[in-house]
Amino acid sequence: MNKKLILASKSPRRQELIKGINIDFEIFTYEVDESFVADLKAEEIALFLAEKKSNAYPNTLNENEILLTADTIVWINNHVLNKPVDENEAFEMLKEISGTMHEVYTAVCLRSNHKVKTFYERTEVFIKKISDDEIRYYINNFEPFDKAGSYGIQDWFGYTSVEKINGCFYNVMGLPINKLHDELKYF
Repeated sequence: MNKKLILASKSPRRQELIKGINIDFEIFTYEVDESFVADLKAEEIALFLAEKKSNAYPNTLNENEILLTADTIVWINNHVLNKPVDENEAFEMLKEISGTMHEVYTAVCLRSNHKVKTFYERTEVFIKKISDDEIRYYINNFEPFDKAGSYGIQDWFGYTSVEKINGCFYNVMGLPINKLHDELKYF
């Protein structure tokens, strides 16, 4: 890739994934209100938020730059689980996904001076039944507060509680890196 990629994300997992495909990038962060209208569903929420983050970019892009914004949500029982605000909300989220299948949607928005491309990936995640004590252990010993649905598939919770997935593992981490790699080839 002969363009400069700007990752507009604080997520260490997204940074790690982009490093893994050997693309040079720089990180630029800024605050964005992540509210959305209530009638959006599933991938519509992730797409809306990825585009909202892109549109809020405060700088002017140079000719050789591509801005990458993304948003990951967990969808279960016809509602969204974003990042928990406190321990109680994290507990309730983990309790709700226990023993069920939920969907993870990550939307990506790529923007240059000449075009915009937005896409998403969907992954089904099956969680075994977990006890209240296991949920408390996870909340107390790991960092669920910066993760949609209150968990990381790449940490203790994923190792001990995820029975199987259908779809892209990296999507659940926060970036469908295979699809992103393909999209960047032609952007």
